This record gives sequence, structure tokens and C-alpha cells, in this order.
Amino acid sequence: MKKSKVIALFIVLILLLVPILQGCSSNSGTSGSDETIQLTFSAWGNPAEIKVYQKAVDGFMKENPDIKVKLVPIPSDGYIQKLQTQLQGSQAPDVFYVGDGDISKIIGTGKLAPLGEFMNGSESYAKPEEFAEGLWGAAKKDNEIYGITVDCNPMLIYYNKKLFSDLGIKSPQEFYDEGKWNFDAMKEVTDKLRDGGKYGLIVDNSWNTLFSWIWANGGEIYNKETGEFILDQNEKGIGAMSFLEQMVKGKNFTYSGSLPKGQGSEAMFMSGQVGMVTAGRWFTPLFHENKSLEWDYISWPSNTENKQEPVAIPTAYLAANKDSKNKEAAMKFVSYYTSKVGQEQRLNGIGNAIPSINGIDDAITSSNVPEHVNYIIEAREKGFANAIQSTIPGLDKEVNDIMDLMYLGKDDAKTTVEKITKKAKEMIAEHKSE
Repeated sequence: MKKSKVIALFIVLILLLVPILQGCSSNSGTSGSDETIQLTFSAWGNPAEIKVYQKAVDGFMKENPDIKVKLVPIPSDGYIQKLQTQLQGSQAPDVFYVGDGDISKIIGTGKLAPLGEFMNGSESYAKPEEFAEGLWGAAKKDNEIYGITVDCNPMLIYYNKKLFSDLGIKSPQEFYDEGKWNFDAMKEVTDKLRDGGKYGLIVDNSWNTLFSWIWANGGEIYNKETGEFILDQNEKGIGAMSFLEQMVKGKNFTYSGSLPKGQGSEAMFMSGQVGMVTAGRWFTPLFHENKSLEWDYISWPSNTENKQEPVAIPTAYLAANKDSKNKEAAMKFVSYYTSKVGQEQRLNGIGNAIPSINGIDDAITSSNVPEHVNYIIEAREKGFANAIQSTIPGLDKEVNDIMDLMYLGKDDAKTTVEKITKKAKEMIAEHKSE
């Protein structure tokens, strides 16, 4: 064969091979991109809260460059309905927030990945024993973990120090120091606030408010061992209900549901219209930004011989989708987000919650905001998440609807207890029979 023909043939072969080699190169790149795992993560929250969540997302991706997490916010209004629809249609995100009142019904769908085995393995950033037992609530079922607390918000009372001082009223802290911060002290200070032309305390209609008052009197609503409804047989629990009725009727307490439209308890507190409001830490950043506001925490009043009784602890859980195509990566992210590192990234400084995991309380207490910031940490150690009532789908709302009538002055405590008893026992029995 002539040399020119050989060269020509060689050139032809080269031209034929170039596209093949380019294809191999392209496939190699695609294969590499396929190795990057893509996760979706949904949560509710205002823009400021979403920015806080993103801090932990960014931290996780920095440590795990092969996993990309996209945070997809969902409005809180209708959040759980949308999540349920997504789960039913196998379109749900890989990881998502679930509220303490909804975790039980979502577990019931069978769509949540059990997390216990993973958490006890080497890939998990958080271990079950690192969390306070009282925080698991309904996220534990039959000793299996289906959600991890992202953080927590033990209930306590905020009081306006300047307002108390200006009106010459003995402060809740003074009563507390004397070991007398009880229901009588609460009545005394709210009497004086009312008589001074101010609102005493704004009371909200929620399980966390109701449970905290009942526990403060040494009462119970449910048997913690059996889940049986016992308020109607519990003298101290009924006594707490009577106290609430008395405080609302006497205008010591003002029901938030009766406030004029657009008038919230936090705005009234900052403007000096009300002496006390109940909440977790979620009001703290807002109040701290108001430099003219003088305020502090005080523990929930205890009407027993103990200086403190348990309070309710609202929380939310992070769960993994059982049907996720990247379930292991999803569980790894869940464990990171709720771990010491993840919570510290989100809560450090003047955050809107406190850690649900042991060992990083300094992230909160070192701020010294407010002066008695330690009270909210102490409340976490004694308090409980919504562990029984929330396991009965719809019962939280039914109880709130009944309590609404008492807070509005339409029903007395006796009638309210009777109504709650009837509804709770019916729904518990129905749930057990399913």
C-alpha cells in the first residue's frame, strides 16, 4: 500500500474516533454528576427563619460535598395538608418538618423512615441518648423513632420590668426569690396591672398553655403511663381550670382570641399595654431588638410546694421520607440538622428556640438575653412535649375549640371540663378500636 493511502486511512480513522472519544468524555462527566446526590428539604417559616435553616443546610453540604440539599419553604398555612397530599402521591420531599400536633398522623401514613437503627450507627451525627427524654413526644412509637426534635421552646412568661416598676408592683422575680411565685401572686400582680389601666396577661388557646397551667397546679389531664383521660377525676387539674376561668372573668387575663383584629400580644407587650405574655423563646429576638424595652423571663408560677413544675414544650420534628430514592443520605442530613453542630449553627446567639440536644446550652446562656435566660433551660429539663393528646388525630383542635368558649366567657370551667371529657374519651376509644 502506498504511503499516501496509509496516511489517508489513518486520518479517516482519527476522524471516526474523535466523536467516540468525545462521547466517552461526555458520558464520564455525566456519570460524575450522577454521583452527586440531590435531596429536597421542606419546612415552614418566615423569611428570617428560612435563613436560619439554611445555615445548617450549608454546613451539611460543606461537610458532604457529594450531597446537595435544596431547601423548599412551604407556607405554614396549609403545610400539613400539602405534605399529606405529597406523601400520598409519592411526591414528597426527602426530608421535611412535622409539627408536634401532626407527627402522629404522619407516622400513621407509613411514609416515615424509622431512624433508630441509623442514629445508633456510625454515619449518624446525633445519638438518641443525647436528647432529653421528655422531648420525643409522639415522634416515638413502639420504641421506634420517626422524627428528631429540631430544637425546642419550653413555655415561660415574659414580663415588662419597667411597667411593673412604674406602677409600683412587686415583680414576679421578687415573688420567685421568696418562693411565693404561685397562683395567688399571679392574681395579685394582674389585679394591680388591671387596676393600673393595663392588661395583666394575654392567654393563648393552645395545648401548651392549657397543659402548663394544669401541671403548675400539680394536676394532670392524661395518665402518662396508659394515655387514659383523667382530668375529670383529677381535683388539681379541675382546680387549674377554675383558676383560668376566674382570671378571664376578672379581666386579669385577656384571651388573645378576643383582641381586636391586627392587635397581637407581642406588639401590645412592646408598647407597654400588657404586663405579661406567655411564649417560648420565639419572642426573644423581637424583644431584644427593641432597645427601649426592659423585660425578663420568669418561670411559670408553681402552685405546689415545688418551686417549679413541668411546663409544655412545643417543638417540631425533622423526618425522612421512607420512599426517598436517597434514604440513607436523607437520614444522614436529618441527623446533622438536629445534631449539636446543626443546632449550634441555627441557634447560636439570640435565636428563636433553644437546643433539644445536650451539651450546647452555652449557645443560649452566653448571650445573657434576657437576664434570667437560664429559666428556659431549666424549663426544658422538667417539661414535656405533646406526647399523648397529639397521638389522637384531631383531638388537639377539638380541645382548643371547647376551650375557646371558656376563654370567651361563654362556658364555665365545669361545663368545659365536661365537654372535653366527653370528646376526649370518645375519640380515644375510637382511635383504639381502629
